[in-house]
Amino acid sequence: MQTNIDPTRWYDRPLAAFIFFTRLPFWRLRQPPKACYKSVVEWWPLTGWLTGGVMAATLYLGSLYLPYAIAVLAAIVVRLFVTGALHEDGLADFFDGFGGGGSDRERILAIMKDSHIGTYGVISLVFYELLLAAALLSMPPETAALTILAATPFARMVTAQLVMMMPYARREDEAKSKTVYRRPTTAAGISLAVQGMVPMVAYIWYTGIRWDMLIFIPCLVMYCLYLLIWRRLHGYTGDCCGAVCLLVELAVFLVVCAQ
Repeated sequence: MQTNIDPTRWYDRPLAAFIFFTRLPFWRLRQPPKACYKSVVEWWPLTGWLTGGVMAATLYLGSLYLPYAIAVLAAIVVRLFVTGALHEDGLADFFDGFGGGGSDRERILAIMKDSHIGTYGVISLVFYELLLAAALLSMPPETAALTILAATPFARMVTAQLVMMMPYARREDEAKSKTVYRRPTTAAGISLAVQGMVPMVAYIWYTGIRWDMLIFIPCLVMYCLYLLIWRRLHGYTGDCCGAVCLLVELAVFLVVCAQ
């Protein structure tokens, strides 16, 4: 007698997130069922533990042997390779769409889906990377590395709220990845909070930094972007998530610089 066995293993969903959000060869370990990719946002902060860890290690260890400016640039480049510049691609498409599409919803979506980069996208990437590098250079190496470890998962946790707060702006067959994220359950929301807040709480405890602005300002940035996205699109896209993630993360770095 045949029985229906669920082919999905307990580790398939986090593994799908690591495959989706990084360019490291996790797919060699196992290829999760396609349905697992609908829940990758629920494990997004956990992937930030890895990508942030690689970036932080590159910066700190590089600063021991190289000029600090080179170590910072190396850390940024390493993260681009590890993530495949996935979020930076979203940032560029977001600014191209919202900068060139005006208030026309369909035009914004069409521009964001176009693989060509425009003027707004180029400018956004240049200023983002300059601000990121300047923020990291303004901190001592140890502080910069610890801030990366805290900011990366936290920004992904905060950005994941977009998926909870609004629907997807396109049909599933129109999505770039051909996958629409499912809305996280209550249990998934708690898991997201743990993944994103544990490094941040440890960072605040270790550094003694003022925590109220460190939490409030990035969340305010996310909320303002949410209002913009909702007003123009009445839904999110993957590009919106990537852009919000980087801007929330940058807000964390800038708040640390200001203290």
